[in-house]
Amino acid sequence: MPGKDKKNPGWFWPQSLQMRALIFGLGAFLLMQPVWHGVEIDAGAAENGGAATAPVAKADASSDASRPAGPFDPSLRGHGGPVHAIDLNETKTRALTGSFDYSSILWDLSAKPPKQIRRFDKHDGWVKAVALHPDGRRALSAGGGAIWLWDTESGEALYQFRGHSAEISAIALSPDGRWAASASSDRTVRLWNLETGKAGPVLKGHKGPVNAVAFSSDGKTLYSASYDGTIRSWESGSGKFKRILYRHGLGINTMARLPGGKELLVFGALDGRALVIDGTTGERVHQFKERQGPYLANAIQEKPGLLALSGFEKKGSGIAGFIHVFRLGDWAPIEEYEDPRGPIWAMDFGAIGATIYYGGKDDDVTVWQVSPRRAFETVSGPIPRRFEVKNIKDQGELQFARKCSLCHTLTSNGGNRAGPTLYRLFGRKAGTLPGYPYSDTLKNSDIVWSAETIELLFGLGPNHYLPGTKMPLQKIADPKKREALIAYLKIASDGESEDKSRKDGKTGKEISKEQ
Repeated sequence: MPGKDKKNPGWFWPQSLQMRALIFGLGAFLLMQPVWHGVEIDAGAAENGGAATAPVAKADASSDASRPAGPFDPSLRGHGGPVHAIDLNETKTRALTGSFDYSSILWDLSAKPPKQIRRFDKHDGWVKAVALHPDGRRALSAGGGAIWLWDTESGEALYQFRGHSAEISAIALSPDGRWAASASSDRTVRLWNLETGKAGPVLKGHKGPVNAVAFSSDGKTLYSASYDGTIRSWESGSGKFKRILYRHGLGINTMARLPGGKELLVFGALDGRALVIDGTTGERVHQFKERQGPYLANAIQEKPGLLALSGFEKKGSGIAGFIHVFRLGDWAPIEEYEDPRGPIWAMDFGAIGATIYYGGKDDDVTVWQVSPRRAFETVSGPIPRRFEVKNIKDQGELQFARKCSLCHTLTSNGGNRAGPTLYRLFGRKAGTLPGYPYSDTLKNSDIVWSAETIELLFGLGPNHYLPGTKMPLQKIADPKKREALIAYLKIASDGESEDKSRKDGKTGKEISKEQ
């Protein structure tokens, strides 16, 4: 009969296999939803200016390939780059995601199909950390070195927190919801008062980028994990350093506090090891099976008591992402999953742990049905991704695929990627494409795109040619490769092939596939 785990009386887990299957089956049934065909949004976020509500969804004509979805596909489609952050609320009816496209999106998971509620794109960098506030009215997202606190009802920014000098990797909320802690590549942790909008203590001492942060169950202690291989503890009120809680030796990528009566921390590292330690004494409690690649993310479901760890491993000549699900209490493995597309950077459990929403190299958030398992698992999205292609003879096309395609398309209906479409680029004044939220640098520029200005852009690098731009560093040192890229762009972006295809009656998706 159902009961409490003897080792962890705070976690409910049925002892009967039939009851476990019933619980998981119910969760899977509640989450199975009709096909979500994707949306096209008219603004990317690499060169952005303001938050905006999500526009009306319409057929996606700019996806990498035609991806027919099954009858129950609750994937979240709308980002224009790899998804690096995912957080679901307690009731699993809302999700907040962050992406390479410099945006975060709030989703309604209770809708059938799931739909975008709001899109936030004021960030000045890749959104690597997000958090939904327990009050249901606020959300946090970190892009570059700033954190934004949003009103989820109006879409307005309540506060912008600045102080970090490098990108922010993680956000944690205190148990009472009053404070946020941020971990950064600048080797510090900073605390922020969400009620007053004021900065709190700055925690210094790590010798490498800080990748994860977590509050203790009473909120009085803060834990931080770093690339320097240590986990440290601090007084959250004063920021005073307490001790090095654990020395792992190699970089730690992910860490979280586990629910329950004991103060336990789980972490995953670069060397393929994941451990559970005592948050008070630093003693080892459990070590999971060592992997042949780094751990990158974790997810926790308090009821019925599940832990998921993800990362990637080398598989033949490539790499594959993995997710392993364990039972809290005795650490028994429950299920495992492999994605051939590559690393799994972020994830969170759906209702009662029956599904996991995860993000990797694809622009979409994929939903894996943990239990009951399907006989055959499918993954959405092309393999390899558009920016990973190798067997292209034309050097210019190859450079576009590797350097540009992650952020830009070549069609008029280019969709929601980090940058604007390059359709009819030559002769266009920089920063003038209607409906695209450019940075002030681009909007105030006198540059007109031509072979000469594109040559300077990639020869000098965006950060030197356009100081203040949010374009990623995509310098091409080889002049022959720059010449080939420019020659390819002249033809591929001129719009003639698309205009001809429309006259021939081809669809937007077919046009996109051709280019």
